[in-house]
Amino acid sequence: MSTASSRPQAIAQILYELKKAEKLATLTSIATCAGFSPGANGRTVNTSLKVVRRDWPQLEWWRAVADDGKVDEEQKTFLAEAGYESEEVKDGGFVIKSFAEQLMVWENLSAVVD
Repeated sequence: MSTASSRPQAIAQILYELKKAEKLATLTSIATCAGFSPGANGRTVNTSLKVVRRDWPQLEWWRAVADDGKVDEEQKTFLAEAGYESEEVKDGGFVIKSFAEQLMVWENLSAVVD
């Protein structure tokens, strides 16, 4: 199990793997790979992503997506620049088109951060 201080580093490593694979991952799958709970609505992962954005600005934090595929305006912009399409939903937010097809599938989740 990871400690709070090691979570951003584990997430940074996962983001690097996502970039190499040109894939996205849900907040829950990222937390599972890193060995901790994502928290309510991915709160723990999002808190760690703030540290990643500060300490490793070159990493593509925007590859970490809410479990339902919804993204905010800022994330939508980065995703569009990388070639991901999104569509507006009824509540005014955006979701990634073909979301399931864009997700990283890890054969052995623990191997990513070991």
